[in-house]
Amino acid sequence: MQSSSQTSNALPLYLQISELLIRDIAAGRLIDGERLPPERDMADELGISIGTLRKALADLTEKGLLERVQGSGNYIRQGRTQQSIYAMFRLELLSGGGLPRADILSTERLRKPDEFPEFGKSPEGTRIRRLRYLNDVVIAVEEIWLDGDAGFVKRDLLSDSLYRFYQKHLGFWITRAEDRVTIGEVPDWAPQDFTLVPGTVTGFIERFSWSDRPEPVEYSRTWFDTNRAHYVQRLK
Repeated sequence: MQSSSQTSNALPLYLQISELLIRDIAAGRLIDGERLPPERDMADELGISIGTLRKALADLTEKGLLERVQGSGNYIRQGRTQQSIYAMFRLELLSGGGLPRADILSTERLRKPDEFPEFGKSPEGTRIRRLRYLNDVVIAVEEIWLDGDAGFVKRDLLSDSLYRFYQKHLGFWITRAEDRVTIGEVPDWAPQDFTLVPGTVTGFIERFSWSDRPEPVEYSRTWFDTNRAHYVQRLK
């Protein structure tokens, strides 16, 4: 499921499978009442062991998204997917779903640019730049700024899910986010591995994220390739 760039802080393999299936359910690629293929067939298709698959299915069952019927099979039970690690990740492949992952391009502790909107209380922040994938498809570059008062970010501890990193290592959880979706020019620091050259006009997301504080703790900008992914917000 992961490329050779996988780090020791990547999600456990069974959670990667669970998250992939959760996003497929949210995207409608797996529908309520649908019977999944036999476990051995699924494991072979995903390139994982039966034991890993069963841990993933157990996670889905615990979250109320799967019913396991003895002697019959595993059936999708659509429900709330807010328990997903990537519940706030709104980009999907054009066909729907896709497991998010990221390559870290850089992490630096810097003074916040004067032209930035206000967020947090510190004059400094940690800037994280990443190349984003859905499955193995490059879909975006992003720049995240975490307020300096929120804690220190060590690159070797970062995982594909920053929100999971915040909870595990910095002791806070992102409870809500506000996205502003428009268009923007791909930044000049975008790597050659990105599908669009700097200056190309493409989809752009500006996000403010909150923990339990009244002011946003994080500000991020994402440039995504609209030929490979789209922004999805589902209302229930």
